[in-house]
Amino acid sequence: MKNLTPSILLDRTMDNLRDAWSGVSTQAGKISRRLPALLGRPFRKLDPSLPPSAAGDMRDRIRDCLDGVGGAVSARARAADLGRAYLELNSDGRQKFFSILASDFGPHRDRVLEMADRLKQADGPDAALEAEHQLREALLSPRERLLTKFNSLPSGVKFLIDMRADLLSHTKDDPSLKNLDRDFGRLLRSWFDVGFLKMERVTWDAPAAILEKLIAYEAVHEIESWDDLKDRLAQSRRCYAFFHPRIPEEPLIFVEVALVGEIARNVQVLLDRSAPRVPTGDATTAIFYSISNTQEGLLGVSFGDFLIKQVVEDLSQEMDNLKVFSTLSPIPGFRRWLEKEAQNPDQPRAADFEAVLSAAADQSSGTCDLAGFLDTDWHADSKSHDQVREPLTRLCAHYLSSTQSPGRSLDPVSRFHLTNGARIEHVNWMGDTSSKGLAQSLGFMVNYRYVPDEIEENHELYRSGEQVPMSNEVKNLLKM
Repeated sequence: MKNLTPSILLDRTMDNLRDAWSGVSTQAGKISRRLPALLGRPFRKLDPSLPPSAAGDMRDRIRDCLDGVGGAVSARARAADLGRAYLELNSDGRQKFFSILASDFGPHRDRVLEMADRLKQADGPDAALEAEHQLREALLSPRERLLTKFNSLPSGVKFLIDMRADLLSHTKDDPSLKNLDRDFGRLLRSWFDVGFLKMERVTWDAPAAILEKLIAYEAVHEIESWDDLKDRLAQSRRCYAFFHPRIPEEPLIFVEVALVGEIARNVQVLLDRSAPRVPTGDATTAIFYSISNTQEGLLGVSFGDFLIKQVVEDLSQEMDNLKVFSTLSPIPGFRRWLEKEAQNPDQPRAADFEAVLSAAADQSSGTCDLAGFLDTDWHADSKSHDQVREPLTRLCAHYLSSTQSPGRSLDPVSRFHLTNGARIEHVNWMGDTSSKGLAQSLGFMVNYRYVPDEIEENHELYRSGEQVPMSNEVKNLLKM
């Protein structure tokens, strides 16, 4: 159904911003006829690729925006003028815009060094406090002050989130932009502190704009139709999201929950709309089967852990009959790890690898091509299926329980839930038989269980590197 994609939503947002900010500039233009010096320069279109001939004009617009001449109305108009100019740029032009911010509008290093030296030589506590204040002011770069000016514009916060998403697409190719990204990240983390966010249950009665975004941003199990979405929002299915007061129709992250009679171990069965539903009052288990971050520009701003814990708390208070809280989660890195580790002669699960490679050789008449074997319909062949089920299950448990450093699991989803205080409960063979599930994790899914009384202890055990919390069932897999 994915006719509405995140890129289409972004284009729509950009169009809305152009219209809204044009109004800001028009309002300021009326005032500028009475106060000719208010705006300084009218809005002019720039070459979208921002060639050197246009770069100077862009620098002037940035400086105008930072100067603050003319009061609050002028400041908004200048910010709108600059924002509209940015929106007209193509990808190359935006990279050059970021390069200008990174190279020309960073902290004034000489001023920082001067204030640091003054702090070092401060005589007495009052002088030290004043020097600390001046050092903080010196460390605040002009580009950070520039970014905060967009806050006063309609949808300015969303604009900054999307601008950072643009920036992230260029940082790998241009390391000089990393300090600019650090400034962006620091500002967004302060603006999106979980204390500012509001958790809401999203129902079928929510505004259409929000429902559209659930469909577009669902990152784990695609929503196939409006009927599918309606089913996921029904009484025995829940959806909860975090919202920011400045962008109330933009879910920042959302989690989908199924209220069932026992821990679900297969996602196709869980999402089957024709399957009978457990009445809400009879449900004993809440399954978190999908969690989706919607804003690429908020990378590094963590609030998923707070969302899950708050949903657990709210559901516990709402329904006394709910006793078990568990996820049904993908294992996105398993196949990639398996193919890499198959080449490692020191792999501790060598016997399991040998069994899988043997099955691959049997199917291909002697050629031990693991990747080629996994690209076939091995799961539909009864012989191959039976040969690899047990060794692959043990290897999957080993992968989920492995860490690259204390408190840092190999698998990103495992890292997220274990850091939040969950434990590995079940490793599920053929838990996701979709093409995506087979390609990423050979059909495996995993249940992470949140036991409210164990969350803090599990978090500490995992983060300290003392142990990876897991059920006896998973421990037994590792002993085989």
